Amino acid sequence: MAAKQARSMGRTIIMYLQRKIDQFLVDWKKRDHKPLVISGARQVGKTESILKFAKENYKNFVYINFVEEPIYKMIPLDNFQPESIIRNITRIDPSKRFIPGETLIILDEVQEFPAIATALKFFKLDGRYDIILSGSLLGIQYHRLESVSVGYKEDYEMVSMDFEEFLWAKGYGHEFIQSILAHMINGQPFDALDMKLLQDLFLDYCTLGGMPEIVRTYIERGTFEGTLELQRQLIRDYEGDIRKYLNGLEQTRVLAVFHQIPIQLAQENKKFQITRISKNARLKNYIDAIEWLKEAGIIRLCHCLHYPSLPLKGNQEENKFKIYFSDTGLLIASLDDEAQMDFRGNRNMGIYKGALYENVVSEALAKSGFPLYYYKRNDSTLEEDFFIRTTDELLPVEVKARNGTAKSLKTLIKSSAYPDIRHGIKLVHGNIGQEGGIYTYPYFCTFLLKSMIREISSKNK
Repeated sequence: MAAKQARSMGRTIIMYLQRKIDQFLVDWKKRDHKPLVISGARQVGKTESILKFAKENYKNFVYINFVEEPIYKMIPLDNFQPESIIRNITRIDPSKRFIPGETLIILDEVQEFPAIATALKFFKLDGRYDIILSGSLLGIQYHRLESVSVGYKEDYEMVSMDFEEFLWAKGYGHEFIQSILAHMINGQPFDALDMKLLQDLFLDYCTLGGMPEIVRTYIERGTFEGTLELQRQLIRDYEGDIRKYLNGLEQTRVLAVFHQIPIQLAQENKKFQITRISKNARLKNYIDAIEWLKEAGIIRLCHCLHYPSLPLKGNQEENKFKIYFSDTGLLIASLDDEAQMDFRGNRNMGIYKGALYENVVSEALAKSGFPLYYYKRNDSTLEEDFFIRTTDELLPVEVKARNGTAKSLKTLIKSSAYPDIRHGIKLVHGNIGQEGGIYTYPYFCTFLLKSMIREISSKNK
């Protein structure tokens, strides 16, 4: 029944790509769970993963998409009681079945009908049905959702595929990934064959980004045919969302920030400067636009630290930050035709003044759960790209377009002015190495930094 329902919605999945949310959903169902709210940017794969989970774990599910089926936005909510909501849904479509104890209700694109979120409390209290809400712009509506359902829901933010999920899509399993981690923990360089394989895989991932449709197209065809157009269509879709949900000056400002990001990432000083949008622009007039893009899951902010020391929380300059795309594929798609030729034809990751390297590292760190911070000392050349907090140490992370010297890293480690910093990490287009407290790893290892730190910490206890 579930498979038939999925087909009838035009969502037959030819090739499902394994995602980290899959296990989360299974675990969610097993425990004493609350209604689940899944947010995430457009096309990160939310609906595919939810439907797959529904088909494999429930005897029956009901799927409603408020964009594709706007008639459901007209249902009276009648004090938000599940019985009334179900009655009103079946008035529209009598074929929908609600079997107590066996049914998952999926309400998709809820940003179109945020009032329905008030019902989560009542579905939890009722207890007869599981329910998942999802939407591409739920971050924009989050405060509204939180105010009406606090304590009665669980949240999960889904992101595009990370490098580990990309490796899964390419057929590499747990043992392969554990072997990469073992090299990092032991400080053992990769041999030439493994190095070439992993660098090629990583370059493919950087070229594509992590949007499932794009990765699936690449896997199915075995080439990059059509992937650039899919990436550029995604950008057009984001622009369409901005025009759909915003009006007037607000729309203009969000689009201006969106179009300015790749331009500013190309600069040596990658701190986002509002005055580059227009001479008289002021941050206070654009901060809401930046926040909109962040809450929509399109960008991530990397704040400048007041000083490189612990704790990190509260140690940031709110008005001084870099902006990165949440998926590097968006940055790739925004490059002009000449840069595309250089990157795709010549495999030159060094174009664009290191912006691609920084963006992909910011993406990997954020997807691993690290908040993004950098440091730039105003009265010197001291600058560090990112920082990682461990249990008792602050690790600066330097991204090098070429495997050269890391002057800022050495200064931070050796100077007594930074007591929380004893070691540093350098990410390069090269092999594993170690010198003077600086640990060097290839870019493709970034997704495993958190696992490496956890493993080393447990061994040292």
